[in-house]
Amino acid sequence: MEIWINPACSKCRSALTLLDAEGADYTVRRYLEDVPTPDEIRAVLDRLGLEPWDITRTQEAVAKELGLKEWARDADARAKWIEALSAHPKLIQRPIITAEDGTAVVARSEEAVRDALGRR
Repeated sequence: MEIWINPACSKCRSALTLLDAEGADYTVRRYLEDVPTPDEIRAVLDRLGLEPWDITRTQEAVAKELGLKEWARDADARAKWIEALSAHPKLIQRPIITAEDGTAVVARSEEAVRDALGRR
């Protein structure tokens, strides 16, 4: 199990606290420092069953600078979104937990973290 976090994020810290309380075996990836490649983002999206725009923080300043709200949300634009997430990792929703069963969850709630813990 791996969790992508921003240490400054309260939801990330809460997820880590819960994982620790449950004795989970996990690896931390500080994705702002260890930036995911486009291929890694594609793999996580596949595990999540989501599209890149589904995990994009559109309220971030860089999202507004890029005009992301105006970008198409279709198969033709998918690669452009993934490239933007890799180029600007602050846009990636957090935390993301990759579960042991090959799936992943955006773990912004205690329920989502527990869901990831239960996927074995």
